Amino acid sequence: MEVMTAARAVEKEIEIPQSRLLQMLRCTVQNYDWGGIGENSEVAKVSSLNSKVEIEVDKNYAELWMGTHDSGPSFIVDSDNLTLKSWITENPSVLGDKVLEKWGTDLPFLFKVLSVAKALSIQAHPDKESAVKLHKSLPNLYKDDNHKPEMALALTEFEALCGFVSLEEIKGVIQSVPEIVELVGNVEEDQLLHVSEQDGEEKVKFVMQTIFTHLMSACKESVSKMVSKLKSRLIEAQKERQLSDKEQLVLRLETEYPGDIGVLSAFFLNYVKLNPGEALYLGANEPHAYIHGECVECMATSDNVVRAGLTSKLRDVPTLCSMLTYKQGYPDILQGVPVNQYITRYMPPFDEFEVDRCNLPEGEFTEFPAFLGPSLFVVTRGAAKIQVVSADHREEKEVTRGDVFFVAAHAGIIITTTNMEGTGGLQLFRAGVNSRFLSEL
Repeated sequence: MEVMTAARAVEKEIEIPQSRLLQMLRCTVQNYDWGGIGENSEVAKVSSLNSKVEIEVDKNYAELWMGTHDSGPSFIVDSDNLTLKSWITENPSVLGDKVLEKWGTDLPFLFKVLSVAKALSIQAHPDKESAVKLHKSLPNLYKDDNHKPEMALALTEFEALCGFVSLEEIKGVIQSVPEIVELVGNVEEDQLLHVSEQDGEEKVKFVMQTIFTHLMSACKESVSKMVSKLKSRLIEAQKERQLSDKEQLVLRLETEYPGDIGVLSAFFLNYVKLNPGEALYLGANEPHAYIHGECVECMATSDNVVRAGLTSKLRDVPTLCSMLTYKQGYPDILQGVPVNQYITRYMPPFDEFEVDRCNLPEGEFTEFPAFLGPSLFVVTRGAAKIQVVSADHREEKEVTRGDVFFVAAHAGIIITTTNMEGTGGLQLFRAGVNSRFLSEL
């Protein structure tokens, strides 16, 4: 991994002026209706401190965006509304040569804090090739031509649906959820029950795509009727037995999205529960939906979403069903890899980003090395003194909860906690370009 300690950075000739090493940022909050309300939202608390704006008790706070995306730009603090994107365009050397060469004068990642109080839509993000085609044919709906791999790192217990369950589990669903069979028909049921892994990956995918497409394409009236029947059956069943986790989940989803096809299609997807400090990454063309909890999220800089359930927004069922991989099995859960005793790194298989989590007790210090690419930091707990170290400059800055800051390529960071009684030390997160990409020759 090609990183430098802050001490070694001093020995390296850097061409970034000292005033361009670190920039404090004021970031954009998104108030989608699935967000946590008022003080119940971590986004509300962090964004209020970041922007110095009071929390509105009845308002939804869903996402805090940190980066250069036009739909939610970050601004340089103490500037006249200068965006981070504009500032980087004026100072491209802050990205480092390798990042600049591949992605131009823009951050290739978008960093977020999310507060999920109500399930997000069942959705997928297109791969790069599909994104180009969708943007060209439907630019008003798919507003850019980039792919959108992403990763969620749990701050609290975090629930999500992600990827298709195994073939055997889906067969179990067909045999135990009659409402689905009523929608898809006996022919599709028979096909699914008689296919096996020995028939080959393409055959299994064909059968899976056929039945899932049929389900997602069912008419609204039929779906509403079947969801109502499912709800009544499960309410009766729980008088005699303990419902499964998935059955309890679909009853929750029904209260949030009555009569929605997403309630039924949830049976096809893995129900994932992350503990704090665990991460889930989502590749292109994989179905998923965040259900509940607080997380830090990072993704490629894009806003391309293809939706098909659990939403009042526009649905594009044909596109979603045609683009999915139909890969089955439980998703990989990242536990992170220790960088040192206080920093844990989460490296998904995408060039655009990685995320570091730093938990630093009171009275301790640690160091982020000087990377060959840019970084964004967000402080979610506590306070600290940071020293920014380059070849010819050392600068100190006090940061506290809610602060977000950009650090240029080739600058190292030394962090020392500030004693704040009751905070339990410092917690901050860093997003940067994937170190594997930066270290490639």
